[in-house]
Amino acid sequence: MTTGDYLDLFDASELSRERFSDLKDNSFWNNSSEKELKLHRIHAYPAKFPAFITSKAFDYAAAHNIKVKTVADVFCGCGTVAFEARRNSIDFWGCDINPVATLIATAKSNSYTLKKLEDYYEKIMIAFPRASKKVDLTKSAIERLNYWYHPEQLHDLAKLLNAINGTVSTRSHYRAFFLCAFSNILKSASRWLTKSIKPQIDPVKQPANVLAAFSVQFSSMVRAWEQTDLSSTSTTKIVNANVLEISAPPKAIDMIVTSPPYVTSYEYADLHQLSSLWLGYASDYRDLRTGSIGSTQHSLDFNREVKRLNRVGSEIVFSLFDRDRAIAKSTAKYFLDMQQVTKRCYKFLKPKGLALFVIGNTEYKSIRIDNAAHLSESLLGSGFSKVRVAKRRITNKILTPYRTEQGRFTRSDTGRHVYGEEFILIASK
Repeated sequence: MTTGDYLDLFDASELSRERFSDLKDNSFWNNSSEKELKLHRIHAYPAKFPAFITSKAFDYAAAHNIKVKTVADVFCGCGTVAFEARRNSIDFWGCDINPVATLIATAKSNSYTLKKLEDYYEKIMIAFPRASKKVDLTKSAIERLNYWYHPEQLHDLAKLLNAINGTVSTRSHYRAFFLCAFSNILKSASRWLTKSIKPQIDPVKQPANVLAAFSVQFSSMVRAWEQTDLSSTSTTKIVNANVLEISAPPKAIDMIVTSPPYVTSYEYADLHQLSSLWLGYASDYRDLRTGSIGSTQHSLDFNREVKRLNRVGSEIVFSLFDRDRAIAKSTAKYFLDMQQVTKRCYKFLKPKGLALFVIGNTEYKSIRIDNAAHLSESLLGSGFSKVRVAKRRITNKILTPYRTEQGRFTRSDTGRHVYGEEFILIASK
């Protein structure tokens, strides 16, 4: 049933009669006059949704007489929802399997005093010249880092990390700030091809000077916090864990606002491998793919497990099977995981609570992978009484709707097509 700019679904059978892309762009979810705060840009992170989506989610809930005291994000990523919740004096609980993501989210959600930040920075700079070039990392991690760095940058990064670790106590929440700053300069100081979503070396790149890059990053982060007021007494809990395995939040949630990974889209473990290796999160970054929803590096007993797919999922997987069996199996695993995610979200919510998902569709070898339709059916199959669907435009993908082999946006239709729209799914318990 179409109501204004929304499509309301009450039964999974309705999905066969409706196409989400035929919806009009929803003016409420499409854009905002509110300027995004600098804090949301303190660390590069792929595919993060605009901060205003969270603010509008709170407004939507209020307009439907739902008092949001606690919000959750089960794919909390770099902490967009966590920060916006804190800014709106709302308690937050979130989890993410990626330790780099939870580091950034934790750093963004903390309160800091400018004087203490500057004091720590000065001490780190004083400690740097005398800091050791050796780091407490495994042999395999060091070998991988040697692949990405020239000796000068490798040694300076090791000294900087040791200076940070020797200056800021592990018990201090200021440590997350400086490790986040360190993490965000790792690619610029490396041979990694700039702005590429695929790990590859740029043979002509001149890596950044480590101390100069860290100084710029520190100043940028300080300016971001000067723009921000986090005097709220609301609580924030961020856990590095898989939503499919973690215990339920300590108290029931009023609203979930989240954006899941998309199948065949990003390998977050690969994209964040430099930070994961430097910060000791893994000896082999590929280990962090394990359990990651949306990773193409999964195996399953296809013949047995495929029977658990819902109708939309089954149709998509079998349409892929003749093109690429490995991708078909990976897509099946993703869909099966997302069906379990919706069940967990239903369990986490209070009665009458809302779960809001931001999700887009993808494409593989000209086959449309309708993540939004599959997720809608999954939500209805998990017990939600209604799923309300809205379509919004993604500005940068309208102008550059293709990706090159290196993963950069382009206008050239020789690249892989990227959809310039995404969907807001609002499920009512």
